[in-house]
Amino acid sequence: MERYHPSEVYELFVRHMNTPRVVVDNGVCATATLVQVHSARKHGVLLEAVAALSDHGVCVRKGYISSDDGRWFMDVFHVTDASGRKVADADALLARLESSLTADALPPRTPPAAAVGNGAGPAMPTLLELVGADRPGLLSEVFAVLHDLRCDIADARAWTHGGRVAALVFVRDVETGAPIDDAARVRRVESRLRHVLRGGALGARMVREDAAAVNMDRRLHQLLNEDGEAECRADQADATAVAVQDWGERGYSVVTVSCRDRPKLLFDVVCTLTDLDYVVYHGTFDTDGDHAQQLTWLGCRSSTSGGWTGGQLARRPRGGA
Repeated sequence: MERYHPSEVYELFVRHMNTPRVVVDNGVCATATLVQVHSARKHGVLLEAVAALSDHGVCVRKGYISSDDGRWFMDVFHVTDASGRKVADADALLARLESSLTADALPPRTPPAAAVGNGAGPAMPTLLELVGADRPGLLSEVFAVLHDLRCDIADARAWTHGGRVAALVFVRDVETGAPIDDAARVRRVESRLRHVLRGGALGARMVREDAAAVNMDRRLHQLLNEDGEAECRADQADATAVAVQDWGERGYSVVTVSCRDRPKLLFDVVCTLTDLDYVVYHGTFDTDGDHAQQLTWLGCRSSTSGGWTGGQLARRPRGGA
């Protein structure tokens, strides 16, 4: 019989207690699938849950977030597919949420083409991060340059916002299938692509770290947030209203967001708050037709986060490929 050190037993016990419990139920609500997530509080867990829903392609129609004394939280989401019907593959959605919310490690959501096999498959590709002015035919020009430089494209994803575009492109050497890590070649690729992208603080950058660790949607969100030239050009019919109230006596800031509903809206808001180092203790999310209303109670994770205004949330990028 295998014996464990007491510290190992305790670690296993804590891990079991902290493992999120996920329920996906099609029988509770007549118009939507109910998703419940119970978990010990951990910074970023709410974002992982919302990202998993976004990755699965479901739309959050209503949601509740509640934290018990800051150590335990419960999320409840009413979700539908893109057509407004209940989620047909409830078991697949349950499996995705459970795999994304494991207690000891949150597995990266990597593009299928970038996955590494058991040693026989192609090596992990190199990641290209691109930011520039959006225009018709831009991605075609980028791909033509990469083809000319003998770079094989394994996968790509792009977002646009305010006349700007951010893209993640996974590339390998076209002949060997190996990652591109030669310094001179990296500089040549970056230089050619910066010329195509026509300016911007970032332009083009090859990331020679582990591409498997990249959460693509969140990284695209961050790239557009970091791009100082991105402008908010939403028309008047799509105006976003953000209000912030300080409840200092209770240790909260209350943020109200009222805007037109769209795919990945909740993901964008939670991603922005997480990047600003804020914790959502309580919140509600509701939709009525094409209108969305969000109310969140926030706490600051650290004293170094600085001040916060509604403008940072109102300027969030819009998710989309």
